[in-house]
Amino acid sequence: MSPRVIVIGAGAAGLLAAGRAAELGAEVLLLEKMDKAGKKILVSGKSRCNLTNSAPRAEFLKYYGANWQFLRNAYYRFFREELLALLARYGVPTQVERGGRIFPTSGRAEDVRAALLRYATSNGARIRYQNPVQQILLAGDKVRGVATRRGKQIPAEAVILAAGGASWPSTGSTGDGYRLAQAVGHTIVPLRPALVPLVVREKGRAKTLQGVSLRNICCRFLTRDASGREEPLAPPYPVPPTGEMLFTHFGVSGPLILTMSLAVVDALRARKQVFLFIDLKPGMNVEEINRRLQREFERRPQQHLHNLLQGWLPHALATELAQLSHLGPERPVHSLRASERAVLVRLLKGFRWEITGSLPLEAGMVTAGGVQLTEINPRTFASKLVKGLYIAGETLDIAADTGGFNLQAAFSSGYLAGEGIS
Repeated sequence: MSPRVIVIGAGAAGLLAAGRAAELGAEVLLLEKMDKAGKKILVSGKSRCNLTNSAPRAEFLKYYGANWQFLRNAYYRFFREELLALLARYGVPTQVERGGRIFPTSGRAEDVRAALLRYATSNGARIRYQNPVQQILLAGDKVRGVATRRGKQIPAEAVILAAGGASWPSTGSTGDGYRLAQAVGHTIVPLRPALVPLVVREKGRAKTLQGVSLRNICCRFLTRDASGREEPLAPPYPVPPTGEMLFTHFGVSGPLILTMSLAVVDALRARKQVFLFIDLKPGMNVEEINRRLQREFERRPQQHLHNLLQGWLPHALATELAQLSHLGPERPVHSLRASERAVLVRLLKGFRWEITGSLPLEAGMVTAGGVQLTEINPRTFASKLVKGLYIAGETLDIAADTGGFNLQAAFSSGYLAGEGIS
C-alpha cells in the first residue's frame, strides 16, 4: 500500500509538500484550518505574489542572515528555476521586475494559488478545509497520525508540518505550528517580528511627518548598551547603499527600515538603546553640502530658512528641520552664521531618532524564530527527534529580507519535505 501522509497547512510550503508527495505515489491528505488554501499567498507582494528573486544562488543565500547555510542543500535540489518551471507547467508564466523580484506575468496572486492547488490535487492529494489539527500523535518516537479539533484521529505513516508562522493571523498564521512542534519535543527559538515597522520615541515629530516618503536616502543604526558603549548595528541582510523609507504616525517604515527591523528588534530585546540616523543627502559629503548652502544663501539672502529648505526636501520635512535647528523657520538666510549653517548640515546628514520598539508580531511580514534548525535534516526536512515528522516553511527558524526570498524558502522546503517521505 502507498504510505499515508498528512500535510498540516495549505500554504506555500504545504501545497508544494502535498503535490510532491502525491506525485511520488503517496496517499496524501492536506488538512487546512481555514476555508480555503493559500490565504497568505493571496496577500503577498501586495496581492501580486513576489514568488522569488533573480539573484544568483550564492548572493540569494545572503538574504537569510545567520541561517543561510541550512538552505544551501535545498537550493541545489529545488530552486528558482525548478519553481518557475513548475508554475509554467500549470499555466503561470512569470516576469522579472525591479530589484530582481519575480512575479506572475498576470500580476495576480490568485493565479499562483490556483496553480499550486492544481499541482497538489491533479497528483491525487485530497484537501479538507476547516480542519484544524489539535495534536500530532506518536507511538514512542514515531508519528502515528494526528488528532483534529473535531475529536477525530487520523492515522498516517508521516506528517508534514507546514502550518506557517505567527504573523498575518487573518490568513491562518496564528502560531499553531510552533505549539504542535514543541508538544512533540522540538525546541522553539523565541519568536520575533521581522520586516516590521518601527516605533520611535519622538511620536509627535513622527505624526507631523506622517505620510512623508523619502527616496535615495541612507539609514544607519547605532546601539548603546548599559555601560554607554556605542557601536553600529550590523544589518541582518545585505542593505543597498541608498533606498526608500516612510514616516508613519508612530514611527518609520519602508524598505530600508524593514530590512533592518529584525536586527533592531533583537538589539532592543538585549536591552540596548537604538538610534536611527537618516542621511538625507547621501550623495554629498559635509563639505559639499556646506558649500551648496552657502551659495544658495548668497543667491537668495532674503529667503526664509524653511522656504529655502523646501528646495531640498518635502515641505513638511523642510519645516520640521528648520524648527529642529532652533534657528527660526522664518529667519532670513543671510543672517545665519557659519556655525549655524553647520547645524543644518548635521541635520541633513544625520537626522536622529530613538527607536523604542516595533509593531507587534502579528504586524510583521514574517515571523523570525521557530523550530530550531539543528533539529531538522536540511536535505529532507525530516525531524531528527521524531520519525516520520517533517517540518517546512515559516514554522522553521528561517526569516529573510523582502524580495521573494521568504516564499522561495517555503516552496523549496515544502517540496523537499514532500520528496523526503519517499
